[in-house]
Amino acid sequence: MLPTRLRKNAAVRDLIRETELSMRDVVYPLFVVDGENIKREIPSMKRQYHLSLDMLPKELDELKALGVRYIILFGVPDEKDAEATPAFVDDGIIQKAIRIVKEKDPEMYVITDVCLCEYKSDGHCCFFRDNGDIKRDKSLETLCKVTVSHAKAGADMVAPSDMMDGHIEAMRKALDDAGFESIPIMGYSAKFASTFYGPFRDAANSAPAFGDRRSYQMDPANSEEALKEVVLDIEEGADIVMVKPAMPYLDIIAKAKELSYLPMAAYQVSGEYAMIRNAVDAGLLDEKAIYESMLCIKRAGAKIIITYFAKDLKALIEKYQ
Repeated sequence: MLPTRLRKNAAVRDLIRETELSMRDVVYPLFVVDGENIKREIPSMKRQYHLSLDMLPKELDELKALGVRYIILFGVPDEKDAEATPAFVDDGIIQKAIRIVKEKDPEMYVITDVCLCEYKSDGHCCFFRDNGDIKRDKSLETLCKVTVSHAKAGADMVAPSDMMDGHIEAMRKALDDAGFESIPIMGYSAKFASTFYGPFRDAANSAPAFGDRRSYQMDPANSEEALKEVVLDIEEGADIVMVKPAMPYLDIIAKAKELSYLPMAAYQVSGEYAMIRNAVDAGLLDEKAIYESMLCIKRAGAKIIITYFAKDLKALIEKYQ
């Protein structure tokens, strides 16, 4: 413990403080939907919205005013099919959203989620054989199409969340072959099969139509496996590695940071957001809990925090930091 004479003096506390938050640490998720004039609150995620493409410019103005300069886009199209075609076509919802963002605010840094579950009629992130085994080659081929289509539309970074074996290597090659060597990949390196994703699946309309995702996401009981997955992503060419969810897996973030020289990201997922948001709104927790939740994620080793609280952070920093 620090000597009392250090802890009692506010100026000294600031001088020796080990961890601080800034607006450069956070990425804000946006859910883009088909239609017009839509800003619809997501029932399980208070103060988070489905936005139609025409509503994006106004949202970007709000984000800029709040100091948010990094976003990650998720598409929620009306139409899906068995081949996940809406994920990789030139006029897909994410491809159009990227172009709108870049036209409105060229300095906004756009990360795109690369997966198939929002676009595939069965809600899964991959394709299956009749016996239930994953069609790895077809899954990777389709994911690579999605990756390149996002880069062509103007994405600054891609973030594959599918968890297919070998996906980082395949996507890196696809990007390089298409002339996008400078586009970085943020891997969902340790993505657990977590119940904390529930509200997101409501938001993204991506709940699987059958079975679950435990065959390609990680068992929450396994930490050594998580570290191996991080190492594999590094070896395959990832530029940033991620742990998801964040707060229930702070131990994984800390361990992974020790073995990785790459920047570490963490996703403060929808279930974490819903619990804290609802508790604060109900008066069960002070709003400082929002700030503290992000501070502990950064303290554990995450430089990048994907969080639905990004809009709140500027005011929280001014008040509590």
